[in-house]
Amino acid sequence: MSTPVRHFHGRYLALDERGSWEYATRVNAHAVAVIVPVTEANELVLVEQFRVPVQCRTIELPAGLVGDGADPDEPLEPAAHRELLEETGFRAATMQRFLDCPSSAGMTDEAITFFLATGLTRVAEGGGDETEDITVHVVPLEDMDEWLAARLRQGLMLDPKLYAALYWLGDRRRVNIIAAASTPAPARD
Repeated sequence: MSTPVRHFHGRYLALDERGSWEYATRVNAHAVAVIVPVTEANELVLVEQFRVPVQCRTIELPAGLVGDGADPDEPLEPAAHRELLEETGFRAATMQRFLDCPSSAGMTDEAITFFLATGLTRVAEGGGDETEDITVHVVPLEDMDEWLAARLRQGLMLDPKLYAALYWLGDRRRVNIIAAASTPAPARD
């Protein structure tokens, strides 16, 4: 594999080129943890926040960068626990890693890792760190379609990872099947 050529290096992102393909790469983190938190009452915990690139509030699964803080070698699972608590105020008894995949394979080399979080206990308010303004939503799965449609009518955008999570949660066996077949994402150059 050829070594990428770096065209731009910012505080958080770089623009690299490999062959004739330009793509974004993170320079401040080594992975992204995406959490699918489900309560005992069969509710999905979601977050709402303003996203500068799309100039809109979005509904998303809790997620965050791995290795962007004091520990650049931060392991994935502790990062998933940290992000869940920080963004939502929930602590998970179980954090099951089940899929490593690209976030946008034609745009970036960023890999995301999905975790199913269960055995949730609310221990804090959530809302993110001092740089974030996150609203936490706890939505019954049986009401999710109508709830999401209402957010769209309000002008919010929906992160498509939500729909992947809803597919997996439609039959929880899917998570185990995917986890058994999934391999960790390859290390970036």
